[in-house]
Amino acid sequence: QVQLVESGGGLVQPGGSLRLSCAASGFTFSIYTMSWYRQAPGKERELVADIINFGGSTNVADSVKGRFIISRDNAKRTVYLQMNSMKPEDTAVYFCNAKRPGLSGYNYWGQGTQVTVSS
Repeated sequence: QVQLVESGGGLVQPGGSLRLSCAASGFTFSIYTMSWYRQAPGKERELVADIINFGGSTNVADSVKGRFIISRDNAKRTVYLQMNSMKPEDTAVYFCNAKRPGLSGYNYWGQGTQVTVSS
């Protein structure tokens, strides 16, 4: 059974930092592209960052470039999102996603974790 379990969300002040974790099970983690998405109230879900299998390359949205870092530990089957210099507009539910490159039907989502940036 595939599971993606996010953790690390919460309330942080503007300028602060949080680290999200997503623990994966039930599939061959190392061959999947792992991504973080977010969805703010009234807005569409958007890609924040992704990292290819084996961690060789990353992609980060312009809105968070220079502030957020995605990484993965294949031995621990976990993907991380380090969020620094956070802004109120980073407030959203953050979702972990696993997708097998080149194949349809292998696309999994976590339940999401709330991140709120507010003073």
